[in-house]
Amino acid sequence: MIQKLNTLITKNIKSIEMLGVIMRITSFSIVSWFGPKSPFMFVWIFNTIDALLLSWCSVLKKDIAYSLLNIFWILVGLVGIFRASGMMH
Repeated sequence: MIQKLNTLITKNIKSIEMLGVIMRITSFSIVSWFGPKSPFMFVWIFNTIDALLLSWCSVLKKDIAYSLLNIFWILVGLVGIFRASGMMH
């Protein structure tokens, strides 16, 4: 199963990376435009999904720097999700 996903991602890696980058730009644009009125739970979930996509691509490409950066963004996203949900103060 994972090998099939890895093959699919590898075949489409440029498109998947572009999707992840567009998702990240979108999430930060929403926060920039709406400020405190931003739908933070949506933004954090959306941002965490793009971090997962970009992490997977960078791991497959064996790009250690971008793997570390995007895995960090997954962790930041999870903290943001917990904070937006009120589970963490």
